[in-house]
Amino acid sequence: MPGDTILIALQIVALLFAVSFHESAHGLVALACGDTTARDLGRISLNPLKHIDPVGSVVVPALLAFAGAPVFGWAKPVPVDLSRTREPRTANLLVSAAGPLSNVLLALLFAGVVFALRGHVAEPLGDSVLGLLLLLALFSVLVNVALAIFNLLPIPPLDGFGVLESLVPRQLYPLTRLLRRYGMLILLAVIMTGMLGQLLLPARRAVLQWLIG
Repeated sequence: MPGDTILIALQIVALLFAVSFHESAHGLVALACGDTTARDLGRISLNPLKHIDPVGSVVVPALLAFAGAPVFGWAKPVPVDLSRTREPRTANLLVSAAGPLSNVLLALLFAGVVFALRGHVAEPLGDSVLGLLLLLALFSVLVNVALAIFNLLPIPPLDGFGVLESLVPRQLYPLTRLLRRYGMLILLAVIMTGMLGQLLLPARRAVLQWLIG
């Protein structure tokens, strides 16, 4: 049981850092594009308390961890006012892409930590600090890969839709507005039907195979 508690805690820590980095990336890019909303609200920060959603950042991840399922969750979205940016269409593209790209960057950085430590740790759940760091890095890779894939789905209100919306011809704007109206229903259907799991679980297995063989 102590070992299980440690694993759950490490996964939640990995998630909180990942979503904080993700949301801060949105805010930072928005600021670079001219919108100071996120900065003014103190949302460009790696402090999880600035971004935490009690359900999405704590309750859901903890329940998934206790159930033995891959830990997943979300944070409060960083507010962005595209009307305050210099080029709203370009800003929407850059701000939307910043979140998933930040998770890809973190995944690569933590993968480097895994490769650096895995040859020096015999028992990750022992008393070794290196063992705990290895597990935290491993969970961080998995969480960030999952967040990047999930957020790149072209479904509102996910980042992938923001990217798509910024690239489609203006003639298709009525369609994108329609999709925004029903986006949450579409997203719930993707999750409830297991389609999301069919996408994330193979990616998780592939990443584990790459990291630990």
